[in-house]
Amino acid sequence: MKVKKFHLILISILSGLILTLAWPVNGFPGLLFIGLVPLLFVEDYISNHRDKFFKFSLLFYSYPAFFTWNLLTTWWIYNSTLGGAIMAVVLNSLFLAIVFQVFSWAKRHLSSKLAGYFALVSFWIAFEYLHLNWILTWPWLTLGNGFASYYNWVQWYEYTGVMGGTLWVLVANILTYEAIRKARIEFILLFIASLLIIVPILISFSIYRNFTEKPDPVNFVVVQPNVDPYSEQYSLPPREVVNRIMTLADPLLDSTTNFLIAPESTIQENMWENDMNTFFTLKLLRNVIHRYPELNILIGGSTFKAYEEDEALSRSARKFKDSDNYYDAYNTAILINASDSLQLYHKSKLTPGVEALPSFKGFKWLEKFAINLGGTVGSLGADDHRKVYWTNNTIRVSPIICYESVFGEFFAEFVSNGAQVMIIITNDGWWGDTPGHRQHFSFAHLRTIETRRSIARSANTGISAFIDQRGDAFDVTKYWEPAAIKGTLNANSTLTFYVKHGDYIARIAVWLTCVLLLISLSVRIFVKK
Repeated sequence: MKVKKFHLILISILSGLILTLAWPVNGFPGLLFIGLVPLLFVEDYISNHRDKFFKFSLLFYSYPAFFTWNLLTTWWIYNSTLGGAIMAVVLNSLFLAIVFQVFSWAKRHLSSKLAGYFALVSFWIAFEYLHLNWILTWPWLTLGNGFASYYNWVQWYEYTGVMGGTLWVLVANILTYEAIRKARIEFILLFIASLLIIVPILISFSIYRNFTEKPDPVNFVVVQPNVDPYSEQYSLPPREVVNRIMTLADPLLDSTTNFLIAPESTIQENMWENDMNTFFTLKLLRNVIHRYPELNILIGGSTFKAYEEDEALSRSARKFKDSDNYYDAYNTAILINASDSLQLYHKSKLTPGVEALPSFKGFKWLEKFAINLGGTVGSLGADDHRKVYWTNNTIRVSPIICYESVFGEFFAEFVSNGAQVMIIITNDGWWGDTPGHRQHFSFAHLRTIETRRSIARSANTGISAFIDQRGDAFDVTKYWEPAAIKGTLNANSTLTFYVKHGDYIARIAVWLTCVLLLISLSVRIFVKK
């Protein structure tokens, strides 16, 4: 079949449009199973007509697909930063196009087309795993995330995590393409592809229907104060912010309430961790504890730590302008209860370009290019341990701060360390009333399924809610409306297979990627000689 080069670009864009129409929160995820089919045709055509194309043609022809997908699903980043949006769309599209180019190169040097497709699955999943764990991390478009709004399709994520969803999508696309690529449809392959899609969904429905929680109630009040992140968050007096929270929460609090939850970055009092109890905001919150001695308050804030002269410095340490001493800045979750001491957790999965920039020797100059959203600008400090809070009623909880809720294995590490209920605090107002905050909320469904942990979610503005262990959300708040909700969630101590083993599918893919690349390179060298 003769195809013009311009047609290949249009076919590539078609892949991007299908993937976009499949994406949360308004898309239909069934389209994910055919989203890469047009792109596989482009790769196949270029491979079969190599004499008509330059060496890295697939990079050029696959880029429109990934650019279209990235642009139409994550355009909303521009609401907070135009530069960050451009970088995210351009770079993420490039990374995926490189994956496709390397797959095509490896397929040419491996012994069979089947081995080539094996390489595609391995390379793609290995890249998604890398994208979860390096400085430019942006796992928003991990293929397995595409089922976040249809979470009853993927209840088996408690065994595989989202990487199982990525594997599912890739294999289904390959089988579908091979079934229809010839003039005569291969009905056996099409039947196998259909089974591969339908059977896991039926299994998931069965798990969803039969799953029951063990009663172990924990009572929450969650506040959505609706502080404008652009005009109010860093300018309102701390007393006024606390008053807003308590005005919303007070009618719902009583002696049976175990937790009061307020969102990320609520307290902006420049609190130094060397002497936290002296700060006015915390004194106001301790007054609430005096009224409800069994209450635990979890609230987000900006904190700082000054280093002693002989103390080892972190990579993110900053120098005081007026002295030779150093300090670190943190995005912190603070737990306050009747105990004299505070429990602090510092956000560890930091947002690239806003909270994290390369901090290796020789790269500190990049700090001046950090995206300024107000507050502390530049690389923040982070915890290297997934902390679990011990509370008055012995329920163990862990906080997840904003962007961290996109990372399945990271989230599961808190559960592995003993968390019985998870708490997400976030500030999604930066993105405006766009798909951004709704996508972010939808990913929380997947975290509950992977870990079978209930979630209390407090957004400054966005979506606050309670999510049970099946992924069902209730008492969901509306965007840009101050609100407080009261609800009961069940604690759970059982560890799922995924919590125990993490992203094992991705780690296998990484090893296979190394092996397949070595084989491909060896064949190339041998053929040249």
